Amino acid sequence: ACEQIQKNESVLKAKALIAFHQGNFPELYRIIELNSFTPESHPKMQQLWLQAHYIEAERLRGKPLGAVGKYRIRRKFPLPRTIWDGEETSYCFKEKSRVVLRQWYTKNPYPSPREKRQLAEQTGLTTTQVSNWFKNRRQRDRASETKR
Repeated sequence: ACEQIQKNESVLKAKALIAFHQGNFPELYRIIELNSFTPESHPKMQQLWLQAHYIEAERLRGKPLGAVGKYRIRRKFPLPRTIWDGEETSYCFKEKSRVVLRQWYTKNPYPSPREKRQLAEQTGLTTTQVSNWFKNRRQRDRASETKR
């Protein structure tokens, strides 16, 4: 019965949080790597995983990490499959979402606010993210047109 309690996800999440706040990162990594977490817990566990690695790197370097430093840490210490669905993300957009947006863009690069809301629902992004994606894509297309 005690083993069941030890394996209970909320207990594991609490233990991970305690390990993080105590600066016991090896224990945090062990908890995350040896136990599977439900997709609902992934964002919080991913945040702990990355923050711990960032803090360790900052201590080693003796100075705060910039964007490039954090990027290198993410590449060096990829998220374990226990807290990640395995789908590649690019700028926080899943490949499936980008496929939906690209398909729509070929038909209509100027979706209406209603269509943007529908796309946001369909892709799991916010309406602002969808709007920005279209705006950026149109800008990139214009830029590549002028280069020719």
